[in-house]
Amino acid sequence: MAAYVQDVFMLFGDSITQGGWEPGVNGFGQRLSHVYARKLDVLNRGFSGYNTEWGIPVFEQVIARSTDSAPKIRVLAIWFGANDACIRPSPQHVPLDKFKANLTRMVEMVREPSSPHYSPATRIILVSPPPVNTIARRADLEARNPPLKLDREFDITRSYADAVGEVAVAQKVAFVDVWTAIWEAAGKSEPALAKYLGDGLHLNEEGYDIMYEELIKTIAKEYPDVHYDNMKYVFPPWAEIDWEHPEKSLYVKKE
Repeated sequence: MAAYVQDVFMLFGDSITQGGWEPGVNGFGQRLSHVYARKLDVLNRGFSGYNTEWGIPVFEQVIARSTDSAPKIRVLAIWFGANDACIRPSPQHVPLDKFKANLTRMVEMVREPSSPHYSPATRIILVSPPPVNTIARRADLEARNPPLKLDREFDITRSYADAVGEVAVAQKVAFVDVWTAIWEAAGKSEPALAKYLGDGLHLNEEGYDIMYEELIKTIAKEYPDVHYDNMKYVFPPWAEIDWEHPEKSLYVKKE
């Protein structure tokens, strides 16, 4: 009898994704793991400091090939832009057109039948970067030793957030507009973003709470089949086991 391998909900992105399980933050990854327990394994593939240019070679390795004996990715959330939007001369900067092309390439790796990573059952979600609070970000960088100059601008980050939405529309995949959700929660006030961004860039608990709620609403609307409320446990609740012949209800048939 082959070992059972559970399907997955993969999170791919930069440090804001990587921080999804940060202690004390109650991040979105932590909450997803809870609601999808016994339904999908939530995998964090967040890489601090990465942009889409560096992310593509990693993506090619963390996304299984169609011939691999690997878990099926049922949901894939791609969350980049916070680092791509850095201003020159930052090595993290990726020009806007190239950023859009990189996101498109990631989607096509999964969606194109000719791709070795083709997975038509995977539900893809693109997530925009949050706003940047340049006031807090500048203070954080200037407090370092040696002090650093401001590496992001408010309006530039907004243009990268808009670009994520444009790629989502063009590729016909779901979109979570974190930028707008947090900006509106802050009353469209940059100083008020401090409530949601601890250092001006990374989300704190309040910021992750908004992101999580927006993500779940998007799944419910765009991909209801993989919303946690609509998925059954892989192995049945204990009260539904055939107690006289448990083997009849405890062996899982994979599709």
